[in-house]
Amino acid sequence: MEAATAPEVASGSKLKVKEAIPADAERPQTPPGQGAGCPTPQLLPPIEEHPKIWLPRALRQTYIRKVGDTVNLLIPFQGKPKPQATWTHNGCALDTSRVSVRNGEQDSILFIREAQRADSGRYQLRVQLGGLEATATVDILVIERPGPPQSIKLVDVWGFNATLEWTPPQDTGNTALLGYTVQKADTKSGLWFTVLERYHRTSCIVSDLIVGNSYAFRVFAENQCGLSETAPITADLAHIQKAATIYKTKGFAQRDFSEAPKFTQPLADCTTVTGYDTQLFCCVRASPRPKIIWLKNKMDIQGNPKYRALTHLGICSLEIRKPGPFDGGIYTCKAVNPLGEASVDCRVDVKAPI
Repeated sequence: MEAATAPEVASGSKLKVKEAIPADAERPQTPPGQGAGCPTPQLLPPIEEHPKIWLPRALRQTYIRKVGDTVNLLIPFQGKPKPQATWTHNGCALDTSRVSVRNGEQDSILFIREAQRADSGRYQLRVQLGGLEATATVDILVIERPGPPQSIKLVDVWGFNATLEWTPPQDTGNTALLGYTVQKADTKSGLWFTVLERYHRTSCIVSDLIVGNSYAFRVFAENQCGLSETAPITADLAHIQKAATIYKTKGFAQRDFSEAPKFTQPLADCTTVTGYDTQLFCCVRASPRPKIIWLKNKMDIQGNPKYRALTHLGICSLEIRKPGPFDGGIYTCKAVNPLGEASVDCRVDVKAPI
């Protein structure tokens, strides 16, 4: 039987294959219009499973690593027959001297032995199968400790306080700063103590400094990796000096304690025996100090050696030495000052011994 002609195939009629003679079986037939030197077209296998990438949840946000850490990403995918997986970094081919890739039947592994900041960026995995493809992106950020702040200076010192200012570091470690750590140290001990942590401004006031001490200050920058390795120290010391204290007395009204004499304890009547000394007592209050005058029967007895008069702290006393029968009578104590006078009396009886 004869084979179908070319016009019959092009028109879409079914191709019927007949028995071939032995010579035809040994030699493949050449389609019309194709010479003997042209390659034979290869038919692609049918796609049994469309390509798809299963991106892990942890890689759907920025993947952060520190400088020197290992990056080992395993991304599973599907596709049958086995699709072709390729990686790019920021739209360019990978640097094979630093990044290695291993593609398996159902996953692809991206490996960086020691990450550097240059490895940061957007990595894209593309899985292709025939005319179909699937893509996934992973953002990697490689960070390190920030550099130290710059040009720290002591602006002012007053009372128990000091004002500091500084400028941000030139290198933030490839990530945002979390703040600054401010420390102080007095020259006596030389020990550093933290005053502020994760402080966001570039100026601050340090309070509660001790009088008589001198202080130095330093500032660290901080990010997710930690504090900067070094910190600048103020060139000038903050000397906390004791301020001169000026006491101002409040004015007050001077109280006038002046008063006329007044006896707070009167003389008491007494009876004595001839030949035995007798004493009379009374108390007087006055300002200014009064003059005390003793009288017997209204006669001044000052200067009489038979009597001795004493006055101390407002207590007035009169001693009658060895009284006789004629020493009895009315005794009077009289107090006089510029504001007035006062007097008290008592009766003294002298009896003969039995």
